[in-house]
Amino acid sequence: MISDSSCPVCRTAEIVCGKWTLLVIRDLAEGRSRFCELERSLQGISPRTLSLRLRALEQEGIVRRQTYPEVPPRVEYALTEKGKALVPLIESMRAYGREWLGCGAAEVEAPVGEPVVVAA
Repeated sequence: MISDSSCPVCRTAEIVCGKWTLLVIRDLAEGRSRFCELERSLQGISPRTLSLRLRALEQEGIVRRQTYPEVPPRVEYALTEKGKALVPLIESMRAYGREWLGCGAAEVEAPVGEPVVVAA
């Protein structure tokens, strides 16, 4: 990818276009998660890749890592305000996929961060 640090699209793409990155952000948009919860929801991601993505997002100020002084130690990840600002991008991608790619047309899925309510 040709990088232009003065171009906002290029700079944003550098941050979010790594494999799995948007999916990590999507899952964290629903609230705090532990590493194992993220690993389970992102079927196919290796622990090393997840760790690298979380670390990179933390360095960019998109994800906050909270460690609790317990035995065994508990670590939770959450989006920062900067990370939450990416949620509309993910929502737009979801809408595009539904409208133009035929993805999830039959699924019942709430917007990121909102509970799914299914009428009986």
